[in-house]
Amino acid sequence: HLWFVEHHFLTTFSGSSAPEVIISALSRLTKKIRIGFGVVVLPNHHPVQVSERISMVDHLSGGRVEFGVGRSSPYEQLGLGIDPRDTREIMEESLNIIPKIWQTEGLFSHKGKHFDIPEREILPKPKQSPHPPIWMACTQASSYEMAAEKGIGVLSFGSGAPAGMKEHVENYRENIKNANPVGGFVNNQWANFTLGHCGHDDQEAKEIGASAIKEFFGPNRPYTADRADVYEKLLDSWGGIPEHLQANFSRFLGGEEDLGGGGAPRAMLGDLPAELLAERGVIVAGNPESCIESVRRHEEIGVDQLLLIMQSDQVPHEKVMTSIELFGKEVIPAFQ
Repeated sequence: HLWFVEHHFLTTFSGSSAPEVIISALSRLTKKIRIGFGVVVLPNHHPVQVSERISMVDHLSGGRVEFGVGRSSPYEQLGLGIDPRDTREIMEESLNIIPKIWQTEGLFSHKGKHFDIPEREILPKPKQSPHPPIWMACTQASSYEMAAEKGIGVLSFGSGAPAGMKEHVENYRENIKNANPVGGFVNNQWANFTLGHCGHDDQEAKEIGASAIKEFFGPNRPYTADRADVYEKLLDSWGGIPEHLQANFSRFLGGEEDLGGGGAPRAMLGDLPAELLAERGVIVAGNPESCIESVRRHEEIGVDQLLLIMQSDQVPHEKVMTSIELFGKEVIPAFQ
């Protein structure tokens, strides 16, 4: 699988404001790989246009599209004139509309709080029948529960350690048994997001991976700046401070150092050793053997797929290309 995000106003990485354009181009250059929208930010678009675009790309790709949905962050929402308080309702209404459009022959209509669609025949329908698999971006327990209730897959963008995610995965598997699907079938799949970096030198690759994920959630990023508790939650989801390091980390709580943006939790997060993050599976980094071990930690808790961001702005291009090659030749075959 290859997934493309939809982001706006990000200047250092993730320049993907029109993923349907990139995915359409890739669909003509590839034959087998499944290509996912990870995700379409539903409050940014009219559901009729989303249904049309996804269907068209599904045909261009020969039926290889995965359809992920989400809400984005207040930083991006406000930049587009969207009230963040409305986005959950808009997303849910749109998510209910789109699969119905795909499964309706002839005229379709809808009257709701945010969208009124008069009777129209909406074409094309997707190549996949009844439609592509549907996923939802999730970062917390309530969103995992919503995905299970709606019978759709989880794209977990919390980057948590697998040990801490195990209970969420188990709850999702149990809850989805009683789903009221928004689509024509239940997509009982779970994908975890994290940073992946494979290199020939084990320690160097781990250091690169750890540095990249810490900067990914840095205080200068617009999607962390509007979340006051982001570092407390990240520190907890990454497994917290191990007992043998707690004495060393006490200096952050005693005011002995300039903590910079994010306070003590951010400072502690930044000081977590690369080896520890790799060992916990927070990052999939190191030489091929280490990466295989980290992937297995996710596999052991029942995860179906890993979304590995490799082209972080912190990693030189030549190292990204080496990482992709090593994953393809040595890591992925271990799971086939």
